[in-house]
Amino acid sequence: MSKITWKSAFTVGFLVLMMSVPALGASINKSVKIAAGEESGGATSVNGSITVGPDATVTGNLKTVNGSIRVDDRASIEGAATVNGGLRLADNVRAESLTTVNGSINVGDDGEISDEVGAVNGRISLNRGTRVGDDVGNVNGQIGVAGAEVGGDVTTVNGDIELSDGAVVKGDVVVEKPSNWSWGKEKSRKPRIVIGPGCRVEGTIRLEREVELFISESAQVGGVSGEMTMDDAVRFEGDRP
Repeated sequence: MSKITWKSAFTVGFLVLMMSVPALGASINKSVKIAAGEESGGATSVNGSITVGPDATVTGNLKTVNGSIRVDDRASIEGAATVNGGLRLADNVRAESLTTVNGSINVGDDGEISDEVGAVNGRISLNRGTRVGDDVGNVNGQIGVAGAEVGGDVTTVNGDIELSDGAVVKGDVVVEKPSNWSWGKEKSRKPRIVIGPGCRVEGTIRLEREVELFISESAQVGGVSGEMTMDDAVRFEGDRP
């Protein structure tokens, strides 16, 4: 994200979510299931998971506070957001945006996310053929882009980033400097950034802190700026450093 951190953005966003859920007539303590092939205007819960069946069409948002969200093959949804829980999308799923505070995000093969994908504390995994239209980022946790394409930046503060299987990032790969709200030993460890064989970063690798930087000899990057330069990168051959 450009002028505000992922953490502050999601904190504000999810405060709004938690205040609005009861007003939307949510299922307070129950899980919600949208059946295979069903059309739905959206679903909300507080202490429950949300499941969307194969080939379902959801024209509204999926929101929960304490629960996971799962979307099965070939389903189409708007945004999916949770505070404490993971988001798991199967193959060929269409969505606008995916956000969580404490939880992982996994998008299967050939997904289409038109906007952003973001977490505060959690791993993000984008698999082969998936396309994200905007930024992908977290504060703490790994980001794996395996054969997928990101239309914006890939950003972390304390996490590791790995591009593999010919992944493409059309923006920058960014490691932000920890601010005062970062905590624990995460502030002292160096994030590990790997740009694998055949991968391409059309922007630059912008580093506001020192990292462990590995760039394949067959990868293409637009340069390294900030606290490190291209000369500081470890170049490698083979699948992994």
